Amino acid sequence: MAVLDILRAPDPRLHAIGIPVEKVDRGVRKTMDDLLETLYHKNGIGLAAIQAGIQKRVVVIDLGERNGIPLKPLLMANPELQWVSPATQKTQEGCLSVPGYYENVVRPLEIRVSYLDENNQNQLLSARDLLADCIQHEIDHLNGVLFIEHISSLKRHLILSKLRKEKKQRR
Repeated sequence: MAVLDILRAPDPRLHAIGIPVEKVDRGVRKTMDDLLETLYHKNGIGLAAIQAGIQKRVVVIDLGERNGIPLKPLLMANPELQWVSPATQKTQEGCLSVPGYYENVVRPLEIRVSYLDENNQNQLLSARDLLADCIQHEIDHLNGVLFIEHISSLKRHLILSKLRKEKKQRR
């Protein structure tokens, strides 16, 4: 496994659309493993291949534990929302590609998502709360959308301006 570099906004590659994988084979599984290793290294809870400059529809999520029970990491290829609830929730989101910035985003409270798992098996998962938010956030990445596109244009432009300034200072 390898720790990958994560693209930072406003990198235009973050707006690329992920290409569906034909099947989860050894190469896709390695991508999943590398994304998971990167996720742990960066202390995140979700990461899309697009964020590492890999134009595949691959996502990894690990929420750690819930109620003291360890949760298994979720490895997804070609995730697709099948249903979203009309009920919504407002949650503060952040992103490894928009480091240091957090904003409230409104998303459906519950979802149902289909995907291929790490064993190339079709899965259908119902999720709510934080897991639903995380899945939707990562699917947005696969569609070239950052969470800051769900907030006011004023806040978005302010964040992007600060990120551009930070990038210049790092050079």
